[in-house]
Amino acid sequence: MRLLVTGGAGFIGSNFVRYVLRHSDHHVVVLDKLTYAANLESLKGISRERFRFVKGDIVDPAVVDDLVGSADAVVHYAAESHNDNSLRDPRPFLDTNIIGTYTLIESARKHGVRFHHISTDEVYGDLELDDPARFTEQTPYSPSSPYSSTKAGSDLLVRAWVRSFGLQATISNCSNNYGPYQHVEKFIPRQITNVIDGVRPKLYGKGENVRDWIHADDHSSAVLTILEKGRIGETYLIGADGEKDNKSVVELILKTMGLAPDAYDHVVDRPGHDMRYAIDSTKLRTELGWKPQFQDFEAGLEATIQWYRDNEAWWRPQKAATEAKYKEQGQ
Repeated sequence: MRLLVTGGAGFIGSNFVRYVLRHSDHHVVVLDKLTYAANLESLKGISRERFRFVKGDIVDPAVVDDLVGSADAVVHYAAESHNDNSLRDPRPFLDTNIIGTYTLIESARKHGVRFHHISTDEVYGDLELDDPARFTEQTPYSPSSPYSSTKAGSDLLVRAWVRSFGLQATISNCSNNYGPYQHVEKFIPRQITNVIDGVRPKLYGKGENVRDWIHADDHSSAVLTILEKGRIGETYLIGADGEKDNKSVVELILKTMGLAPDAYDHVVDRPGHDMRYAIDSTKLRTELGWKPQFQDFEAGLEATIQWYRDNEAWWRPQKAATEAKYKEQGQ
């Protein structure tokens, strides 16, 4: 297939591009606006034989229509995705996550192109720490931030286009990703790079908030499986049974990097901080036969730490500006 991957220079998108080119014969065109969260270096070294990059904005109908019309399928990763940023300025999240998705699905409808929409488990809100339940495809939406609410809105747009216009689409909602090429503003790479720089990691509140971690390669394999085998109109939840509270993750990072597990500082919790995410990926596993490769979070984290040690040239240009921004916010 000829795949158009939006947001393919971002963290999860670039990992998907690399995964597809390693594990299939598909051709890939990446469309990316190259905001601060994207990095062309994340695509460095990829052979141009089956790959092409286009700089452009998914809200631009002319750019989108030309590329969608030349594709067999669209895999839509492009999004504004940082919760803290959405609390300070929601507008970019509305533009990219809502208007951008609308622009893409209108073009996919026009050209009869297969569409897969990447979303997040944050659309479901959160769970109590002592609740044995996990999110399923039937869990009602209850987003708590401008970021998650705009992602919920984009999911609903895709579903409406499937029902009203026959859009050939699927949706996946994934838990928190970790792995190589993730911007240092995010939780795990920020802690890793702080330790490398001799700076004590920062932990929101008591660190009791639980996230369901999945390696980016496992997310990629799940998306490719859905694209190739998923039933049109269906939603699939992607998770790897990786529930960990933030305190445990920070302590594991410190331990793996040879430091005392309590060598971190607490900072004021962010507003509306969701307590727990947990994914039930039974439907994906039973219907499509998918299973994660990185089922040992500790081993996956160790490999991620080593990647950041080995690739300082990739993350170093981002680091100073990111920490200066956090310092302004007292974090």
